Amino acid sequence: MAAVDLFDRAAQSDSETRAPLAERVRPRTLDEYVGQEHLTGPGKLLRRAIEQDHVPSMVFWGPPGTGKTTLARIIANATGAHFESVSAVLAGVKDLREAVAGANERWKMHRKRSILFVDEIHRFNKAQQDALLPHVEKGTITLLGATTENPSFEVNAALLSRMRVVTLRGLEEDEIRTVLTRAMADPRGYNGQLKVDDDAMAFISNIAAGDARRALTALEVAAQYAGDQHVTRVAAEEAMQQRTLLYDKGGEEHYNVISAFIKSMRGSDPDGAVYWMARMIEAGEDPRFIVRRMVIFASEDIGNADPRALQIATAALHAVELIGFPEGTLPLTQAVTYLALAPKSNTALTTYAKAREAVMANGPLPVPMHLRNAPTKLMKSLGYGSGYQYPHDFEGHYVVETYLPDGLRGAKFYEPSVQGEEAGMRARIEEVRKLRAPKEPGEDG
Repeated sequence: MAAVDLFDRAAQSDSETRAPLAERVRPRTLDEYVGQEHLTGPGKLLRRAIEQDHVPSMVFWGPPGTGKTTLARIIANATGAHFESVSAVLAGVKDLREAVAGANERWKMHRKRSILFVDEIHRFNKAQQDALLPHVEKGTITLLGATTENPSFEVNAALLSRMRVVTLRGLEEDEIRTVLTRAMADPRGYNGQLKVDDDAMAFISNIAAGDARRALTALEVAAQYAGDQHVTRVAAEEAMQQRTLLYDKGGEEHYNVISAFIKSMRGSDPDGAVYWMARMIEAGEDPRFIVRRMVIFASEDIGNADPRALQIATAALHAVELIGFPEGTLPLTQAVTYLALAPKSNTALTTYAKAREAVMANGPLPVPMHLRNAPTKLMKSLGYGSGYQYPHDFEGHYVVETYLPDGLRGAKFYEPSVQGEEAGMRARIEEVRKLRAPKEPGEDG
């Protein structure tokens, strides 16, 4: 048995040695933890909860590499609770039931509390989240979840109401530098054997974009490139190739950036629009996603104020598909700057909304007889199409006619703005509506 323990310890030691730097130097106490002073500083929420040994179920919400998993482990260590970690990507309801059963057993046999840590809790479906609810409510487990997504959208309201949402922020560059410096000195890290130039340290701290794990990984790659001896700025840049951008194509930041892109165009700011577009392109976003949003924008926010906007947006789509990247950035930039500076009108959006409201409120009103199709003699004998006036037979190719159902006569859905070319359409529609308006008794026909 002793031999087995010896081999187990040797295997564990070897595993720790081969673990990534970020895992090897993970903080074990709040004093080792860097950042999130609004939570871990003297008298703050998490420190008080740990010191008073009264930790509630919580959701840690924040960008990658800000210490969510580390905080969960620190809480377990400090409170003496059993720590069990599952990934929402891999775990099922069966795994959760087993974890809860184990927690029940530990409490009955040893009065030992259990912390269940769920990484990427936003990936749990409703059934999985519901399976946790009664056990969180009873206190069988203290649930700690980690998510990069807004928990208001991703976590069931019933479960969320029983948890405290704790928001973490990206680390500042000086905090990242502290993390790196400690890793260089830590016996679990480089134990003082690695030299890193100041400009290399500044470069790594900057490319990390607030992500401590990214910074430690960058340091590890740069150290390997330099032979674990002396990391220069050149070595750091060569190891990293290019700046890693904070842009998760499946996460919240994806929607934040595309929102900024659209709002910059809507606000007629080509500089902002091009910047956010470049952020998406350089982070590897599918250009078709970007240009599809531009096509929608051309109708939703510009419309008839400049009908060419839709043509230019769709032309950009075809151009990108034809020539690919990197040259495709040129027609995209041309289109984005045009859309940003085009006169704005949202009447395509508001007009359809009014028409839809009328449809939903009034149901399928009958089509007036004079507008109905009459392909057969029977239909014609029933009056289908009777009285229809063909506009091209009249002066100006216009005839006073009614084109709405009887219940909606006089309704106005399209109200052109006074922006760009739509101003001319506004004058035209006012003229047409005046001609179509019912005449008062005694008025000239």
